[in-house]
Amino acid sequence: MAKLYFKYGAMGSSKSAQALITKFNYEELGMSVWLIKPSVDTRDGANIIKSRIGLCAEAQIITPEEDIVAAYRAAGRHDVIIADEAQFFTPAQIDGLRALVDEEDLPVLCFGLRTDFLTHFFPGAQRLMELADSLTEIKTVCACGRKATVNARIDERGRIVTEGSQVLLGGNDRYVAMCHKCWKESIARQARN
Repeated sequence: MAKLYFKYGAMGSSKSAQALITKFNYEELGMSVWLIKPSVDTRDGANIIKSRIGLCAEAQIITPEEDIVAAYRAAGRHDVIIADEAQFFTPAQIDGLRALVDEEDLPVLCFGLRTDFLTHFFPGAQRLMELADSLTEIKTVCACGRKATVNARIDERGRIVTEGSQVLLGGNDRYVAMCHKCWKESIARQARN
């Protein structure tokens, strides 16, 4: 029986690498993979999924207005769907992925962030948390050694940013994975200085 999977983690936890490795594993078995990503994620190119360790692959981009079920049907039959940066899909698109699991008996593996730089759910991630059959945290660590759960946004001086739009694309130049304690202490320290 197919399932909807959400594999989430903080920045730098190898989500994209795991998505691409999973794609490779399915294809090595002769299965067809529909690799997708939201159009808002243009960091490595409009239709490219790239990990920090250098793995990369072309993906079909999905715009926020697109009906994901119709896009799947137009793309042709596949054995599995792998979605990177799934937090940027709309809740309606997550509902569409759920429908593909239920109606097509198709496994759907979503990889992405759970929360933004202020620890608030992304709408797509919240819907995945509500609908997924399987939730798996991909762990990474804070500089202090604790488990990192916060995607701390930093400015050009390395200071924690606490306001701004929910979506700001970036890598190590814009974000640092931190534990909640270090994040709160950094914000308090900045306020005193």
